[in-house]
Amino acid sequence: MSRDDLTPGGFANGDFSSDDDYDGLDPAEMDEYARAAALVYTELQARLGEGMPQPRLEPTRRVVELLGDVHRAYPIIHIAGTNGKTTTARLIEAILRAYGLSTGVFTSPHLVSFNERILLNGVPVRDDVLVTNWLDVKPYVELVDAELEAKGEPRLTFFEVMTILAYGTFADAPVDVAIVEAGLGGEWDSTNVADGVVAVFTPIALDHMERLGKDVETIARTKSGIIKPASMVVSAAQVPEVRAVLEEAADLTESTLTFVSTTTEPEVGNPIAVVSRAVAVGGQLVTIQGAAGRYEDIFLALYGDHQADNAALAIAAVEAFLGGASQQLEQEVLDEAFATVSSPGRLQLVAADPTVLVDAAHNPHGSLSLASALGSYFTFDDLTIVLAIFEDKDVQGIVQALAPVATRFIVTTAPSDRTRSARDLGFLVADITGDDKVVIEEDPVVALAMARGYAANSEKGAVVVTGSITLVGLTIGLAAETQGWTL
Repeated sequence: MSRDDLTPGGFANGDFSSDDDYDGLDPAEMDEYARAAALVYTELQARLGEGMPQPRLEPTRRVVELLGDVHRAYPIIHIAGTNGKTTTARLIEAILRAYGLSTGVFTSPHLVSFNERILLNGVPVRDDVLVTNWLDVKPYVELVDAELEAKGEPRLTFFEVMTILAYGTFADAPVDVAIVEAGLGGEWDSTNVADGVVAVFTPIALDHMERLGKDVETIARTKSGIIKPASMVVSAAQVPEVRAVLEEAADLTESTLTFVSTTTEPEVGNPIAVVSRAVAVGGQLVTIQGAAGRYEDIFLALYGDHQADNAALAIAAVEAFLGGASQQLEQEVLDEAFATVSSPGRLQLVAADPTVLVDAAHNPHGSLSLASALGSYFTFDDLTIVLAIFEDKDVQGIVQALAPVATRFIVTTAPSDRTRSARDLGFLVADITGDDKVVIEEDPVVALAMARGYAANSEKGAVVVTGSITLVGLTIGLAAETQGWTL
């Protein structure tokens, strides 16, 4: 694809020398770049998808080195785990940006636009910047593609190329620090070509077992691969099997390791703790003990006890990054960061009258956190859960977690070829909850309309959309585009 191929009329200026050239784009040029970015996404989708990751690092490493070691142009905070990675990344980024640092964030998957995967200073990368950087890295990607195909190996996957594009974009910006979420696992995840100065672990639980292993110990061992020699490691509270794996990995790499406490008071080896939390309008009020200081009564604009835990982990990561866990952060900085942070798709309010919340929980651990938050932070008297689940997910675990808070389930399909049929999923849900609590509707748009109808007929009725990130993304887009979905 040439530059002119990206859009029917080509670009207005044809100058790709500096991102600053595009700050004054007029609406027509912005539309051109939007179409160009969509074509880039279409081109990348032709590669092996994220459901088929390749356990390898060398192809990604080869490209980033050809690009001039773009993955070494800035320090990296590397995040692995099962749930909470994206929110933790956004919390870390918000703190560092409040300190005045220029930031880059790479997360996955996206909800509505694939630009969401690459953030510069808290904002999804602009279409013109994305297209410009793709044109810069594409020749090197194609060179390595050819080398791989000559050896009979699959060419670079979608996620490998996205990793390369993110690292290149961060170097070009440039950023002072990048916060990078591992895609799957850790040891052989393509993001692991870079060496994180801080390794962060969110809770590790069972998920993606067909790729990562059948037990949490094996999964943790794969994820522990992001720990690099003499790095700083901070971790959420973990089950004993996971904790032992992380401790072993830290010992082998001569790294420091700190855990978040499982109680409201710091413990030996677990100096970080959520000391208190209280429900507040628009979020919660938390007091957090970090490794280097205590932070009182911070307003966190996110719902759920698990988000307070993510906030404590983020504070620990920033303490490690900025001062080696020996320098207390500024309370005013934390107040600013946490009051304004957002985490799209994570207990996000997308509509009111009636209330519609979306949550990207897609495994039992995440669904338990969702159910707990719904019970603690809201007072709904009629709750309809619109549910779609992929074929490779634990339906029983997810539904058993959600059933105690649900009035009914409307079972539907997610916009993905990996989704279970609504009929098959409906039978599985009914086996757990009973037929009277299940409605089956293949079309997710119709399912959402039905759910809003149920919620509107109750004084405190609400809809929660969950089970599939792609269904959550569809709902967010529909809420933004459809009249009558108001906030």
